[in-house]
Amino acid sequence: MADVEPRGTATADLGRPPTAAERWLYRGVRGLVALIAAVWFRLEVRGREHLPEGPFVLAPVHRSNIDFLLAACVTPRRMRYMGKHTIWRYPTLGRFFTALGAFPVHRGSADREALRRCEASLSGGEPLVMFPEGTRRSGPVVEELFDGTAFVAARAGVPIVPMGIGGSEAAMPRGAKWIRPAKIVVILGEPLPAPVGEEGARPPRRAVRETTERLREVVQALFDEAQRAAGTPNA
Repeated sequence: MADVEPRGTATADLGRPPTAAERWLYRGVRGLVALIAAVWFRLEVRGREHLPEGPFVLAPVHRSNIDFLLAACVTPRRMRYMGKHTIWRYPTLGRFFTALGAFPVHRGSADREALRRCEASLSGGEPLVMFPEGTRRSGPVVEELFDGTAFVAARAGVPIVPMGIGGSEAAMPRGAKWIRPAKIVVILGEPLPAPVGEEGARPPRRAVRETTERLREVVQALFDEAQRAAGTPNA
């Protein structure tokens, strides 16, 4: 499988702490996003007390292209993101996203390199954002999730923080070119423990699947609550 590697970024380096320049860049971009979200969306974030101090996997519902920006608003800590690999075909854009903590993933395939990047990011102590639905969906129902989020959490031994987002689909639905002003509410749930195996062994597939199903139930409940709080129609 061909890979698109951002220049100067090796898998072994992903667990390193961010440089001072990277930290300042992330803080600046995140601060600007949080300010715009507060004004344009009247963004309300609930449940920040559920965020662990150490690394974790943040698992938001995914209904809009702005969801990854909203995820950045829940904590000032730098988080790592997976981005569509085609972004890195443009060197300047790729370097910018790499400096912000993003790395490429090939969607729709077993991207082992992306898995190693996820594990390295978490082992370096930074939270990781993973959308368990895999791609942007529509509507009020959280359907079957992919096992990747639970699998990565299990491999890294970190908890999963579920996240509901209400109002983002109204602000920028699928196919929209412009972002509309709309009330958005983000709700963080209590962390779910990573699936574990017996005596340190890798957890069985059944345990991963059970964690994924539990995650789906919790994300659905948080999504419903967030939509009601945001006043989303048909919530």
